[in-house]
Amino acid sequence: MQYRSQQKKVKERVKMTTLDARGLSCPEPVIMISQAMKDGGKEYEITVDNRVSRENVTRYAEHLGYTVTVTEKDGEYTLAIRK
Repeated sequence: MQYRSQQKKVKERVKMTTLDARGLSCPEPVIMISQAMKDGGKEYEITVDNRVSRENVTRYAEHLGYTVTVTEKDGEYTLAIRK
């Protein structure tokens, strides 16, 4: 007989919020990610098309305790933000 404590736990699937901030200049991308983070999620992805927005969004997310991974392709930056 197995007890509940011995049963395997199912990992909860995390929903990722995806944002497109291309064509926007700061502070708009930071405001977008700030509003999205109010839902208390753990994973976000935002695409920006300028270095200043990349740096500001990264700084904001890291200040809140998130880890940010940036990938660049054709002048666009995709920031994967995870807690």
